[in-house]
Amino acid sequence: MTLPFLNDPIFILLVGVLIVVGGIIGLKLHPFLALLLAALVVALLTPVSAVQEFYVLKGNSAEAALKLATKSYGERIATEFGNTCAKIGILIAMAAIIGKAMLDSGAAERIVRSMLKLTGIEKAPVGFVLSSFFLTIPVFVDTVIFLMMPLAKAMSLRVGKNYLFFVLTVVAGAVMANSFVPPSPGPLFLVGELNVPIGLMMVCGVILGLCTITTGYFYAAWANKKWPIPLRDSLDARLEDINAIANKDDKQLPPLGLALLPVVFPLVTICIRSFVDAFATPKAPLTSLPILNRFLDVVLFFGDKNIALITGGIFALLVLASQKKTSKEGITAFVHTALMSGGGIILITAAGGAFGGILQQTGISTRIADLTKDYQMALIPLAFLITAIVRTAQGSATVALITASGILSGMAQNGNLGFNPVYLCLAIGSGAKLVPWMNDAGFWIVCKTSNLTEAEALKTVAPMQTLMGITGLILVMIASQLFPLV
Repeated sequence: MTLPFLNDPIFILLVGVLIVVGGIIGLKLHPFLALLLAALVVALLTPVSAVQEFYVLKGNSAEAALKLATKSYGERIATEFGNTCAKIGILIAMAAIIGKAMLDSGAAERIVRSMLKLTGIEKAPVGFVLSSFFLTIPVFVDTVIFLMMPLAKAMSLRVGKNYLFFVLTVVAGAVMANSFVPPSPGPLFLVGELNVPIGLMMVCGVILGLCTITTGYFYAAWANKKWPIPLRDSLDARLEDINAIANKDDKQLPPLGLALLPVVFPLVTICIRSFVDAFATPKAPLTSLPILNRFLDVVLFFGDKNIALITGGIFALLVLASQKKTSKEGITAFVHTALMSGGGIILITAAGGAFGGILQQTGISTRIADLTKDYQMALIPLAFLITAIVRTAQGSATVALITASGILSGMAQNGNLGFNPVYLCLAIGSGAKLVPWMNDAGFWIVCKTSNLTEAEALKTVAPMQTLMGITGLILVMIASQLFPLV
């Protein structure tokens, strides 16, 4: 006799949470093993009918969905693992090369010294939070975190303190832009689903984003004082090497233009491609000039995020070779060391993605939607609540956005709503920040690029994102009353 609650997605979720948190923090298991073990247990507990329904909702036929649902447990986990690798594998590998090359060549040190001339030491975290916010608008959030963490390490050694402050400001700016401002994928989906003008979403998203990252900035300052975390030695960024570079004379560092090239080239080309994808007419010539169109085709080719990072990695290695006068064998050894670090990050992040993907197959999103559909409360906090619960339950902010918008899209078209639907988009974006933990691939990217432990990230990064999300909800509720825009 099977007990019904054993197949309930919420019960399965709780079992998965217990295995991951208990395994990593309690039993000191390696995160890769704990996440895969949790994914296996969740897969074993999930009935085939739930998995089939999940694939049907994704657009598969009943026959195709049944075929996918009856694959072996190992194959289903491996598929989700591979799906995450496809999204972030090349990005992390090349970011590891770029980050280590920029640190070893002195490029990161040159950028840090130039930033300090503009902001001063005391205002350096302001420069970090604003830079990561505006860079993430056209660029994937993971890419910005990959490229800015080496700067945070170099800046911390330069000022001799505040490493956690710099890490948290990078994360704060990046995650909020990713939730609020098109053409970031999440906000871009919301404006289409809820029929909101993209220009209005961009303006409102920037305003709300700047307000919420201010909250994140002050939390980061407080957390840095309460739990000062030092910059730690690591395989890809040895403190001895970074310190030696920090003590170099300006003449021994690469010129600012060369130092910026490995970062600026990917960012600019990705920005251009994101802008074209968001606003250009599909399959139509971009301009009336054939020569300019050919030039833009080349730019768009390099604007693919994987190709952009590969090119950035090549530039970073060229800058390193010019500074270090390194032999071919030396470059090979350098890349090997960088990839050893990046490979570990890929494995843990993909395992987190596998756990989150298998959780989604339980039907947890549908279950939460059913629980909240008749809950009588104001639409804005309802949108926030649904998104936050789904995000926390299965790890994917995108799935949380889709779930909430699917529930609320019909109500958003109601002429008697009383406020512009843009506020629903912003409330959903705010809810997508709660609560990052081990089932979120982004959680592992932050941990492993910053060298924070899992416990430290849960104590600092997760509360900061939660606080920024709640701040966003409060401001949206106030603004919808004062400025309904209808």
